[in-house]
Amino acid sequence: MKEVVVLSGKGGTGKTSIAGCFAALAQNKVMADCDVDAADLHLLLQPVDRKKEEFWSGQTAEIDSASCTECGLCQELCRFDAIHDFKVISYSCEGCGFCAHICPVDAIAMHDNMAGHWFISDTRFGPLIRARLGIAQENSGKLVALVRQQARTMAEEKGFNTIITDGPPGIGCPVISSLSGAELALLVTEPTVSGLHDLERVIETCRHFKVPATVCINKYDINESKSLEIEKLCNEIGLKIMAKVPFDMAVNRATAQGVPLVEIDDGPAASEIRRLWKNLEPLLADN
Repeated sequence: MKEVVVLSGKGGTGKTSIAGCFAALAQNKVMADCDVDAADLHLLLQPVDRKKEEFWSGQTAEIDSASCTECGLCQELCRFDAIHDFKVISYSCEGCGFCAHICPVDAIAMHDNMAGHWFISDTRFGPLIRARLGIAQENSGKLVALVRQQARTMAEEKGFNTIITDGPPGIGCPVISSLSGAELALLVTEPTVSGLHDLERVIETCRHFKVPATVCINKYDINESKSLEIEKLCNEIGLKIMAKVPFDMAVNRATAQGVPLVEIDDGPAASEIRRLWKNLEPLLADN
């Protein structure tokens, strides 16, 4: 079983569009959407949920008004300004538990926090494991780990040999959680100043965790001079560019229809993404 994680140093590079195409092209696979803070792979795969489970993480303080003497100590010492008029503002509470520790009458208790949901879903391309973090909730790295664990369990049970993971953007905790232990990372970038800068950061992240990486330049022809800079960077550090996907309005039409591009189009972008997946398959087999 091999896992390819599609990452980008920044949002909006087309990472999910490419991951959705891989879902349509690959055989014997499980899909995992690890962008739990802003999941949108389901918009292309149109899943039917088979299982829905709660995700509990962290704690929130709660004041028992019947026991509270309104001494004001918790309001004075809460460094997150999460207590007003002797009530806890849940979205400001960081769950540190200090208020419960210093309350002289033990009127404050810490309660487990229901932070979101995770799903096992069926799509026309195969099973999809995904999750949705609640508004203003944290610990998305923990939820990403849960999604990946469920995807591996599903692949083992079904005998699938590939996991396609749509990872989160950036280089933070969710990215680290989605990257560690993967066999291959595909880094999707775009020819912009921020695209190049953030590509360098995610390359360093992959190197730190010793995950082999390769690069796809999306919409390469909107700024060919910047694409050349990206190619130069990759050549200098020995990173292979697997594909250069041209700008194509067909991508917008496919997104509006809620389907992967390769399912409805044979234009230049779809053809390059097909070639990209064909080039990635041997790398997954070799790792």
